[in-house]
Amino acid sequence: MRGGALVRPTRHSELRDRRADAEDSAATPGHDSRDRAFRAKISISGVHRTFAADTANPVHALGPFDLDIADGEFACLVGPSGCGKSTLLRIVAGLVRPSEGEIEINASGSSGAPFSVVFQDYSIYPWKTVERNVSYGLEIQGMRKKAALDKSRRWLEKMGLEDFARAYPDTLSGGMRQRVAIARALAVEPEILLMDEPFAALDAQLRQLLQDELLNIWQADQRTVLFITHSLEEAIVLGDRVIVMTSRPGRVLESFEVPFPRPRQPELRDIPEFSTFKAMLWGSLKGEVEHYLSGIRGAASETGDKGWER
Repeated sequence: MRGGALVRPTRHSELRDRRADAEDSAATPGHDSRDRAFRAKISISGVHRTFAADTANPVHALGPFDLDIADGEFACLVGPSGCGKSTLLRIVAGLVRPSEGEIEINASGSSGAPFSVVFQDYSIYPWKTVERNVSYGLEIQGMRKKAALDKSRRWLEKMGLEDFARAYPDTLSGGMRQRVAIARALAVEPEILLMDEPFAALDAQLRQLLQDELLNIWQADQRTVLFITHSLEEAIVLGDRVIVMTSRPGRVLESFEVPFPRPRQPELRDIPEFSTFKAMLWGSLKGEVEHYLSGIRGAASETGDKGWER
């Protein structure tokens, strides 16, 4: 632990102040903005998302949302179900348009791809072999087929899948298919990795194993990661920072720096300070989960009353 004490959470207002201080500093004559202590790789400013399938009752799912993620930072988002975590990730990925606000991605252009996305449902092609799934993105980038296959096999070896290179996805377990999805995302060497609850569908043992594998891979190259999860333990093991979101419409409630130095080992989960920090996060999140559950109960009660009246 840094200094032997748990860190104090950063309030949403402090995040805005930090951004304002950085902008003021960058605007100072003679100041080179590249020398700022905090250089945002992803900058999210005033983002809202409203869904209006029922125009009479539009759903305000997200916002206002403001967040800066530093270059090389592993940032984990946690929050109640339905608070807009996945919606935010899809907005950052360019898959969903924000209703308001801006997303700025400060890509250097030195990598083959600005970002890759790993979804919860594996999202690999069932008609392609494992090695062709991993090489596909490389070929789209213009890499020759042989070079792409060679690189895909190196990533499969890193993920422990070298013996399944020519297998098809339907012959693999869920954990193996998610390894393929992660290998495909990392093979293109993205500057930013976006991960939407990638281990949520796995059993507890396999989930911990893949957490540890991802931890080792990330600690080797430390690319920027935005990681969505419902697991506080997962967020602590993997993240540099845990951002707690409010219930819908999702906003930043608090931001906690994870107080455990890197490189981290799986045994981190067993120390008393880990449980203490997890309890601190739950203390921040609990009220938002209760608010979400009260909304569900209220909606169910209203539906039941209407049904009784009919």
